[in-house]
Amino acid sequence: METTLIVGACQAGVQLAATLRDLGDTDPIVMIGEEAHRPYQRPPLSKGWLKGELEPDDVVLRTRQWFADREIALIAGDRVVTIHRESNGTGIAQTLGGRQIAFTRLALTTGAAVRRLALPGTDYRGVHYLRDADDAIALGPALAEPGAERVVVIGGGFIGLEAASAARQLGKHVTIVEGTGRLIGRVVAEPTSDFYLAAHRRRGTEVLLGARLARILGEDASAAGRRGSVTGVELEDGRVIPADLVVIGIGVLPRVELAVQLGLEVAGGIVVDEACRTSDGRTVAAGDCAIMPNPYPAGVGGMVRIESVNNALEQAKVAAATLLGRDAAYVSVPWFWSDQADLKLQIAGLSTGYDDVVVRGDPDAEKFAVLYYRDGRLIAADCVNQPAEFLAIKQALSKGKTIPSLAAADTGVPLKQSVVDAPVALAS
Repeated sequence: METTLIVGACQAGVQLAATLRDLGDTDPIVMIGEEAHRPYQRPPLSKGWLKGELEPDDVVLRTRQWFADREIALIAGDRVVTIHRESNGTGIAQTLGGRQIAFTRLALTTGAAVRRLALPGTDYRGVHYLRDADDAIALGPALAEPGAERVVVIGGGFIGLEAASAARQLGKHVTIVEGTGRLIGRVVAEPTSDFYLAAHRRRGTEVLLGARLARILGEDASAAGRRGSVTGVELEDGRVIPADLVVIGIGVLPRVELAVQLGLEVAGGIVVDEACRTSDGRTVAAGDCAIMPNPYPAGVGGMVRIESVNNALEQAKVAAATLLGRDAAYVSVPWFWSDQADLKLQIAGLSTGYDDVVVRGDPDAEKFAVLYYRDGRLIAADCVNQPAEFLAIKQALSKGKTIPSLAAADTGVPLKQSVVDAPVALAS
């Protein structure tokens, strides 16, 4: 028998285990995760969870019975600290809790860790990060406290904007502090960034762009050694923003520690090929920890690391097939979403390398789409409160088709009626 060890009890890890069973693998599977919780969905943590709309069971991926029925041994609340591997591929993983787990097949679905802010004051009481369940469990009640009236969100990416939306819906005075000149500027073009800036300000949120942080301010700790509470955020230009609560959302870093220990190639993530194989040719990796050849046929060439649920699921399926010795290659149209109050953003494709954009609809009406083109061919789109158009675009991209830019601008014709064959393949 061949035991598969999956390090990382996350969305990718659970899907990898499920796919092994779906493909007929009956050998032992051991999944280990350092969090004490059962594997859960991360996206709701910055959305419904913060508003008190969800219970723990609402975000759990699978029941205990599901794991038992499939004979998948789940170890929660323990962390693999070292892995010793023999030349034949077998090995033993040592955990912080003293476990020794023998394996013959190894999968790394170690995910990503929150990026920490390297400034004074992050240890004050009332300063929160938002990445995992423990973060959300701490932040939810803190937001609900009557005394937490002034909330400063550091970071204008998806997590920051979602947390800001939740706080604003709870009636808090919210200030977003973003160091660059645009919101979610790493992901979307200016029309979408400009829309979200205006939309958050319309809803009463103060947004500061190009604001460089100096430190987080707080009261002195008590004589009993209790941490002092946060009182504000100071910017490099001397401005002070009062705060009862600070939420830091400045991105994540892939968890590559075990890969480095194993001598695997690491470059902005655990390097894998299209079959999810790492540089040793036998370990697989999937999810937020992995960097791979761009799986998107209409995308630019090179390596990419994609942080999304869809990527974690689809890549994990390929990794499972590879572990079983089956031919597999990861090819996919990436898609993402973000819920911010009553604004639902859905993104299809990857816009990297675009040379033209078409705005379809009226951003002021909060129902529109931004379509991205390269060499005259549709490669991606941002859709705000336009689920039907998102679906039409995603299906077109999945079939390798396009929508001419002139047709995309004509709101009198449904997008699905404007889909045509792409004239030529895109240069990578």
